[in-house]
Amino acid sequence: MTRSRPDAMQPLGLTAFTATSCAGPGRAALSALMRTTTTALRENDFTRQPLPTFIGRVLGLEDLPLPSHWQAWDCRNNRLAWLALNQDGFLEAARSALARHGPTRVAVLMGTSTSSIGASEEAYTRLTPDGHFPPDLCRPEVHSPHSLGAFVAHALGSAGPCVTVATACSSSAKVFAQAERLIRCGLVDAAVVGGVDSLCQSVLYGFKSLGLVSSRPCRPFDADRDGINLAEAGGFVLLERAHSLAGQGAALQLVGHGESSDAHHMSAPHPMGLGAREAMLQALSRAGIAPAEVDYINLHGTATPKNDEVEAKVVADVFPSGTRVSSTKGWTGHALGAAGVLESVVTLLALAEGWVPGTLNCHGPDPRLGERFRHMLQRQTTGAQIKVAMSNSFGFGGNNCSLVFARTAALAPAQ
Repeated sequence: MTRSRPDAMQPLGLTAFTATSCAGPGRAALSALMRTTTTALRENDFTRQPLPTFIGRVLGLEDLPLPSHWQAWDCRNNRLAWLALNQDGFLEAARSALARHGPTRVAVLMGTSTSSIGASEEAYTRLTPDGHFPPDLCRPEVHSPHSLGAFVAHALGSAGPCVTVATACSSSAKVFAQAERLIRCGLVDAAVVGGVDSLCQSVLYGFKSLGLVSSRPCRPFDADRDGINLAEAGGFVLLERAHSLAGQGAALQLVGHGESSDAHHMSAPHPMGLGAREAMLQALSRAGIAPAEVDYINLHGTATPKNDEVEAKVVADVFPSGTRVSSTKGWTGHALGAAGVLESVVTLLALAEGWVPGTLNCHGPDPRLGERFRHMLQRQTTGAQIKVAMSNSFGFGGNNCSLVFARTAALAPAQ
């Protein structure tokens, strides 16, 4: 990989990363799942009323309350955040960065689409006779879109910028771009980025009302695809200036990002994929690379008819047929605001461990997606030493984000 543009962004080192999903806690569970042909999705056992679908549920959250001194923050979403923070040595790495740089010089940037709305839902179902929240849920900390970001900053002891990004399914991808801007401008020296979204009633029934939920395990890019499976997940990445980490083993780097907001429709992608295309081209430009230098793309690949059709068209137009692409949602479901970081972690694992994930449940690729795209589509996980990879996250309202990651051995200086 030769960074051909002198104005390419300065890479950021990824000094720690983790994700917890229906695959289980931490990276090892996720990596192991991607090497199987078995989904971690299960029949819906979450909603109060029957809803025939499959979900990606993190088991045991009901039995994992937060430490007693943080009870004001206790809810399903923050429990998932705390569980994820405690995997793969991430909590220790983040606190070490705070000690090195100072508590005001580390940003906490969280992406979520629902935050702790599940706690608010429960409160409304248990209103007191005079119409008030029950006493155990009279906690303003959990009835705020910023609940996640505020909790993570509090748990880490950070006093730096703390921002919650809520741009639907691109939320926890966009925080990487925000971190790069804050670090480049000198406002912070490091950033804890990530996202958490947990299952809740309004999201499950809301997507059902849009006709987007499949009653079967989802089948990205399959001719018979008919919708998504909703899931929950939490993931975190620690970003620091790469040049300040020499000799410390920051083998993976964020080298490019691109964002767009095409605002075509509240819930449907632009029919020509203009926003998605712009995000990918921006990411390539910031990375200073050509499309042919990307070895693998983790697609948004929701398994809805329109999203897969549009993404397939744009990817086939921008990238050569030798680029390998796949969607991993057949294993983990669609984690909404946490999808960006979850699939970034999958992409980082593929770079670090030498494999390319397949597209679970894609039994017969849709011929309408075009021969070029079907040739690019990776249907089974295979061993491969990849150097540069992209991860796409496209959200409602035309909120799009693409990220480019690389192994440092693949990086050559700008010409």
